[in-house]
Amino acid sequence: MCLNMLVNKFKNNKEFPNFLKNLAKDLTRFYNKKLNKPFKIDNKLKGKGYDPVTTADRAFEKFIRSKINKKFPNHEIIGEEFGYKKSKSEFSWIIDPIDGTRSFVIGNPTWSNLISLNYKGSPIFGLANFPKLNKFYYNSSISNAYVVENGKKKILKVNKNANLRNVKVAGAFHGWLSLNKQKKINKFLKLMQFPCADALSYAHLCEGKLDAVVQCQNKIWDIHPLIPIIKASKGISSTWDNKNAKLGGSVLISANKKIHKKFLTLLKPAL
Repeated sequence: MCLNMLVNKFKNNKEFPNFLKNLAKDLTRFYNKKLNKPFKIDNKLKGKGYDPVTTADRAFEKFIRSKINKKFPNHEIIGEEFGYKKSKSEFSWIIDPIDGTRSFVIGNPTWSNLISLNYKGSPIFGLANFPKLNKFYYNSSISNAYVVENGKKKILKVNKNANLRNVKVAGAFHGWLSLNKQKKINKFLKLMQFPCADALSYAHLCEGKLDAVVQCQNKIWDIHPLIPIIKASKGISSTWDNKNAKLGGSVLISANKKIHKKFLTLLKPAL
């Protein structure tokens, strides 16, 4: 579905963003009352690498699914830990119960709950909730997004005046970009001054605190919830080969077209 049709279809919709706002508050209360305690860790890769999942990941996803099933029982659900709940609905919910499980495991507060509502496969509304930081990010439409911190709401806008002379870049390759490929993008690597703090880095770009974020190996639940917030904040998103970011994989998020175009050129040798 084209962007204009999506704008017209959802421009006055309040049900979905209100649900996500309430869900953010519910998730933070749920964490503080039930999950802020010792947890068990499993390694999904079992000796072939490290991909942790905790009892909290699973508890969060069960909680989110229960809220969606109660409010929208006919909608499809796709979650990182419990897979697909298929339906004939044109709506689907994409869930990453804890984005940044590694951060969660070591006590870093940058982890979040990520949820998006998709319509015919396109992310329309998104939520990034940070229980330990007592803040959440969401979009209320295709053109408006907000951060709510300690109960105070602020509109999100990227730094449209960012330029290549003073660009603030955060990046993480998660061990997936080989050393040989990194050598091919040395000019880009020199611009990466900031560590990537899970989904919080994308949120910081939406606040104008960062100007570009680069990551590898995004699954749909890593990026779909953030795409609507980025778009509503007037940011630009794509894969490294300039395809739709909803495909996942290696993604580039930028504050304006000039930066985005330049960085696509710099990253091209690593494709």
